[in-house]
Amino acid sequence: MSTPEFDTLSTAAYHTERVLARRLSVKLGLTPAAALAEVLTQAAGAQGLAALLEQRARAQALDAARRAAKVQEKSDRLALKQARTRAPAGAWLAWFDGSAHPNPGRLGIGALLCGPAGERVEISRRAGHGNSGEAEYLALLALLEAAVAYRPPLLVVCGDSQVVINDVKLAPSSTGAIGLEAHRARALQLMAQLDSVSLRWIPRHRNGDADRLSQQAIASWPREPDEAAAPPA
Repeated sequence: MSTPEFDTLSTAAYHTERVLARRLSVKLGLTPAAALAEVLTQAAGAQGLAALLEQRARAQALDAARRAAKVQEKSDRLALKQARTRAPAGAWLAWFDGSAHPNPGRLGIGALLCGPAGERVEISRRAGHGNSGEAEYLALLALLEAAVAYRPPLLVVCGDSQVVINDVKLAPSSTGAIGLEAHRARALQLMAQLDSVSLRWIPRHRNGDADRLSQQAIASWPREPDEAAAPPA
């Protein structure tokens, strides 16, 4: 029986078997293929070398298929994630953020509204006193009020406040966040005046423009002499 090709043997062999084969080749003066065949024949035992090679080839094919399936699954998840975060063509895009300094304390709101034709509306203003949840909601309300004036056919709104995003998206199936009921009702009222509105949560590091505008509003408040140097919330 002829010795299988070295590449076939090497593909089937485990790392430790290839190491043993190299040592055997040096010790006995065998060719690499003959040494590897000897090692694999011993590993095969009664079933024989051919059966071992066939068995390992099947196992490797299954392993390759599993790896390919995992890669495809990861690719599909990424594509789905990108599809969810990618705005439809022609949509207006908007971002909002609110800050309280301290929390509760003076409020600053920021929002950015951008249209597909280059329209750009920036909002940065003081918004009275309250907590960070109220600040986030007031920023969303200011943004929606600005959007109503432009009547975009499709609006995608992004914010990093899960409280506000979830509170609005779960209406009317939930009672709403305590203390923010009036803001929620106003937000729903404004959204009803628009053709299509989609709210999406984004991490804070992707909400830079709105955050900058809200911090700018906080900075516009006159500082009190006894104010602690606490960072805005």
